[in-house]
Order: sequence, then C-alpha cells, then structure tokens
Amino acid sequence: MISMTDKRLFAPAAARNTDAIYQVLAPYLADASSVLEIASGSGEHIVHFARKHPDVFFQPTDYDINALESIRAWISFTCLCNLRQPVALDTTTQDWNIEPVDLITCFNMIHIAPIEACKGLISGAASRLATDKTLFFYGPFLQNGIETAQGNINFDISLKSRNPLWGIRQLETVAELAANAGFSAPCVSTMPANNLCVAFRKL
Repeated sequence: MISMTDKRLFAPAAARNTDAIYQVLAPYLADASSVLEIASGSGEHIVHFARKHPDVFFQPTDYDINALESIRAWISFTCLCNLRQPVALDTTTQDWNIEPVDLITCFNMIHIAPIEACKGLISGAASRLATDKTLFFYGPFLQNGIETAQGNINFDISLKSRNPLWGIRQLETVAELAANAGFSAPCVSTMPANNLCVAFRKL
C-alpha cells in the first residue's frame, strides 16, 4: 500500500478491482439498508460503495491499526454521512460488538489469515444476518475439478512461505463451513485476475 500524507492508504489492487466487484455486488447493495465490511483495509472499497449508495449505512472494520487510521482518514476526506467510524474487529473472537446488518462483505482477507479467521467470520455472520441476507466474499479460491491458474499457485506458495497458516482457501471447504452455519450453497462469479465473488445466502 502507498501512504498519503494524511494517513490515507492507497492500495493499487483496490483501484483495479473495485469497479468489477461493484458490478456483482450492486444487486445485493440494492436490497440492503446496512452493510458490514470485514477487513476493510485501506478503506477504498467501502468509500466507493458508500458513494454509490448514499441511502445505505456502511460499517467498516479491520484488525490492523494502520488500516483503521486509513479508514478514518478516508471518512474525514470524503465527509460521507452514511459511512460510520471503523471498528477494531478480530473475527477469531465472538466479541464483535456489531449490530445485525443486511449484508456482510469480506474482500481479500481469508487467504492472509489463519483458517480460524474464516471460521469465525462465517460464525459471526450467521448470528448477525437474518434469513435471505447475504455473506459476500471476493478473492482467490481453489476449486475441485478446476485447474488452478499458475499465478494463484505461485501466490499460494508465497503466502505459505510468509506464514504457514496462510494460503488460498478451497472453495468447497468454505462452502462446507457456510452450510454448517446455516447458509446456502455459494453463488459464484468469475472475476478478473483469477479471483471469484462468492455469495452465501442465510437460510
């Protein structure tokens, strides 16, 4: 990430993928009045979506103090009334202190965290989403029966070299965790750069 002088962070990947994600996410945002974003990172995604949907309230979160500072700086810079101050959140704990919402999103997090973070995210989402509401992931996944792109293979090796608890998650593993928590089978959209959008509906 590139740091601005006012503590805003700029993530080149966010600049590249925000519009593509929005094309898939927009129908879910249209049916929501409140959105919780897990691992908001620099804050650029949630700022973009909040601009697009001024009638929807957005709650950013992150585990990292620098990310939280960046999100606060983006909120100050944009003056968006529907974007709440960020909350420090570790999905591996159940102490979220977050009210129920209509949509939960998580972009590019579960592969750079232990699997417990994914498990905690799904469990926490299940308790904060009503029936027919959505948990929405974006990022790289491995899939049974589908050849993994070489770029993702290299990325997975790099992740595990940095931390053996990290790595690109198997879509079928995430889907099983979601099913056990009361979610539907995934609705999967293929995205640029070997990524997927994966939506689970609360049953």
